[in-house]
Amino acid sequence: MDAIFDDIATALREPRTDVWAKVRVIALDAAGKFLVGVAIGLGITVGSRLIAG
Repeated sequence: MDAIFDDIATALREPRTDVWAKVRVIALDAAGKFLVGVAIGLGITVGSRLIAG
């Protein structure tokens, strides 16, 4: 019986892990890459329009 309470006490002392942390990192990385791609595409478009006249 003491072992059960020791396990519970150990589980309560451990820091809680964020389950969604990895998903959040992947989503932010994908969003950042998408926005960088849009910015580069707009820069190329505007640059080519300025050069072409």
